[in-house]
Amino acid sequence: MSSRELVGGLLAGEDAWVVGGAVRDELLGREVIDLDVACREPERAARRFARASGGAPFPLSERHGAWRVALDEGRTVDFTPVPGTIEEDLATRDFALNAIAVPLAGGAEIDPFGGRADLERRTIRAVSDSIFRDDPLRLLRAVRIEDELGFALDPATEELVRRDSALVGEPSGERIVQELRRLSADGFRRLDELGLLAPLGGSLDDRLERVDSPAFRLVAVFGERLKRFPVSNELRRYAGALLRAEPPADDSPRSVHRFRRRTEPWALDALAFVGAEGFAAAVEAARAADPPEPLLRGDELGVQPGPAIGKLLVEIAEERAAGTITTREEALAYVRRRT
Repeated sequence: MSSRELVGGLLAGEDAWVVGGAVRDELLGREVIDLDVACREPERAARRFARASGGAPFPLSERHGAWRVALDEGRTVDFTPVPGTIEEDLATRDFALNAIAVPLAGGAEIDPFGGRADLERRTIRAVSDSIFRDDPLRLLRAVRIEDELGFALDPATEELVRRDSALVGEPSGERIVQELRRLSADGFRRLDELGLLAPLGGSLDDRLERVDSPAFRLVAVFGERLKRFPVSNELRRYAGALLRAEPPADDSPRSVHRFRRRTEPWALDALAFVGAEGFAAAVEAARAADPPEPLLRGDELGVQPGPAIGKLLVEIAEERAAGTITTREEALAYVRRRT
């Protein structure tokens, strides 16, 4: 049973509507992954749905009373409050194409702002002049929807974006990064064109399209300034590897090994970041030749515990990559010479 069918059964006989991106994507023939349900009692509905689906309920916004149920594979179902009429609720949403409601019990869609017509015209149009001041994250969302759907802002909405562009940094860093991660290279160029990138600390150069990945684009656009956002530890490590990378001196095994030691497991991305893609074949060959086990472990060096052990292991690995050491005995002899 789909999430929509399950919610419909649980809320049968109650005022409840599917709204927002789920309706939009269904009308566009796109896969509907996340569901947004407008109803009278979001917390009760969320807890009932969580019990029936095995999901995890939590408040999405204590201020607005919205709840979310997290399901497997990253899917979510949101329950948002409707204190008045559904038409009044739709008037608080961002764009006309997201302001369409479909009753869970069945019946005609409710489309007071002409969202279906905008879908046909492939246009993104603001529901009101205040949408970006009400929630500045919508500035980024407008560009992201353009980017993902291949739609275009209508002229009046584009003017609103430009008018309110200085507000783009006001949302929480987590929400900003969530939107930025979904942008393509063209999306970042559009941010820049609309005056939304510079207030966030970003800038564009020719690195933007060297690797097609969200993480690479974030580092290419924000560089060291990315650290001011609350990004994951994994992304911090990735950014650090790229930002401290320097091109290998040459394609010798020793130079390639040193580059990989500073940048793996992202050495190929780091090469692209520093404009040294010509060394990619050497890096890939070195990866293929990586030995399955080290010649020596730290407790086999015969050295007192301390920083010297790590330094010696690094040196042995480099000499092995360079071909000057190939056996355990040669590694031990190297240790004796160095201590």
